[in-house]
Amino acid sequence: MGLDDKIKNTAQDLAGKAKEAVGKVTDNEKLEAEGRADQAKANVKQAGENVKDAFNN
Repeated sequence: MGLDDKIKNTAQDLAGKAKEAVGKVTDNEKLEAEGRADQAKANVKQAGENVKDAFNN
């Protein structure tokens, strides 16, 4: 996995966590759901990169 991909996935995960937290604080269910979705996308991308790494090693 390239370092840039790892950074992008981590940034997306952190942005999702921030969105979810803001959504909880402001009682905004839509924003909270968007945050969880962003985190899920980052986790799927990370899993794909881990599979690639397993085959490259």
